[in-house]
Amino acid sequence: MITTTQLKAREERGKTIAYLSGQVKIFEETVFEVKSQSGNGNYEVLKTSIGWMCSCPDHIYRHVKCKHIFGVEFSLALKKRVESTRITPLNNISSCMFCGSDNIVKDGVRHNKYGDLQKFYCRNCQKYFSFNVGFEKMKHNPQAITTALQLYFSGESLRNTQKSLRLLGVEVSHKTVYKWIKKYIGLMEKYIEKLKPEVSDTWRADELWMKFKGEMKYVFAIMDDETRYWIAQEVAETKFKHDARKIFQLARKVTGKKPMTIITDGLRAYHDAYKKEYWTQRNPRTKHISHIKLRGDMNNNKMERLNGEIRQREKTMRGLKIKTTPILKGYQIYHNYMTYICLAMRFCYLLG
Repeated sequence: MITTTQLKAREERGKTIAYLSGQVKIFEETVFEVKSQSGNGNYEVLKTSIGWMCSCPDHIYRHVKCKHIFGVEFSLALKKRVESTRITPLNNISSCMFCGSDNIVKDGVRHNKYGDLQKFYCRNCQKYFSFNVGFEKMKHNPQAITTALQLYFSGESLRNTQKSLRLLGVEVSHKTVYKWIKKYIGLMEKYIEKLKPEVSDTWRADELWMKFKGEMKYVFAIMDDETRYWIAQEVAETKFKHDARKIFQLARKVTGKKPMTIITDGLRAYHDAYKKEYWTQRNPRTKHISHIKLRGDMNNNKMERLNGEIRQREKTMRGLKIKTTPILKGYQIYHNYMTYICLAMRFCYLLG
C-alpha cells in the first residue's frame, strides 16, 4: 500500500520530468513516450478508458501512479496553459497613426516573419501603415512574450518560464525573459499612470521585510481597504528612521484624494507622515488608527494578506536584486487588475 508521502514524492518527480526539455514525447492524443530518468531507455504511457497505464516496473508491479504518468499530466497541463494565453494582432484600427484621420481603409496584408498583419491605407495623407501592438523590432513573436509575462507573474521562476517557452518552440535564456519583463512593465506603468482608480476613503499601510541582493530592506505599501487596490509602494533601507511622507504623497497623487481613515501599525514614521500630509488644524478630517489588534475590527489582516502574496512570490525569486527592480511594480499591476499580463499588452501601443 502506497503512502501519501510516497505518492507526493512521485508527483514532485513527475513535475521535474515535465519541466525538462525533451523528456515527454507525444505521438497521439493518448500515446506518450517518457525517457527513463536512469538512462535505461524509454517508457510508454497510455491514456485508456480505465485510466493511465505505464510500462515502467513501478506501475506494473505496484499498480500505482508512477512519476512518468505524473510527468505526462503536468506536461499536458502546462501545454494547455501556454496555448490559452495566445493573442492575435489587432485588426480593428479607427484612425491613421500619422495624421490621426479616421478616413482609412484596409488594404491587403503584410507578411510578417511570425504571421500576417493587416495593412491600412489613409486617404488623407496617402500613407500605408500596420500595427503590431507594441512588439515592433522584437525578435520573438508576441505569443512568446505575453506567455512569458503570464507565466512569470503567475508564480513561475525565470528559468521555469524559459523551459515552458520551449513548448512554443521558443529558445531564449532566462535573462531575455527578464529583459521582456523590464521593458513591458515600464510601458504598462506609463499607461496605468493615466488612470485614476476608484478607491474608498479608508486605506491601510504596512511594511514588509525583504531580501535585496543579500541585504534585508523594507517594502512599504499602501492598500485600499474596500477594493484591496495596491495604491503605492517604495523600498527603504530601514523602517525606524524612514520618512514615510513620500509614499503618502505618492498615494495621494495616484488616487487624487486624501483618505478619511488611514490604518497602520504603531510605527512612528506613519504617524509623522500622517500629521504632515493628511492632517491639518484647519481640516482635521483624516483619522489615523495606529493601534492594531490581532482580532476585532482594528486588525490589519487585509494588509497582511497582501504581504503574504508578496512573500510567497519572493520564495520563488529567492530575493530581489536591486531596489529599482521592475518585478515589484509588475506584481503590483498584476495584483491590482487581476487579469493576465498578456492582455494588458494590447494597450501598449496606445502609449505612443
